[in-house]
Amino acid sequence: MEVATRDEIQQGKATILCSLDNKTVQEYEIEIEKIFKENNYDNKSMEIKVTDERLLEKTGGIIQGMSGSPIIQNGKFIGAVTHVLVNNPEEGYAVFGDIMLKQAREIN
Repeated sequence: MEVATRDEIQQGKATILCSLDNKTVQEYEIEIEKIFKENNYDNKSMEIKVTDERLLEKTGGIIQGMSGSPIIQNGKFIGAVTHVLVNNPEEGYAVFGDIMLKQAREIN
């Protein structure tokens, strides 16, 4: 899957891919609420909010184990879930895909 540049990422609808039963990966709707385009140093590049009723009903939002779940927008990989807001599990943070690629190249 193609990785989006930061300039391609938009506030609004996106999806995360995750498995709640350890068998089937499903797509769930989220909203990108804020984008921190200048962020190059930590895993809080975007603020996200779970909006998918199925996921909210099953989990209440972002739960332990969802870290690393890919985020897709307009058919491109834009990043991954990193943190949940402790006082509001419907909201959390995500890291840009380009930061992930850069770190992977540095390791190899």
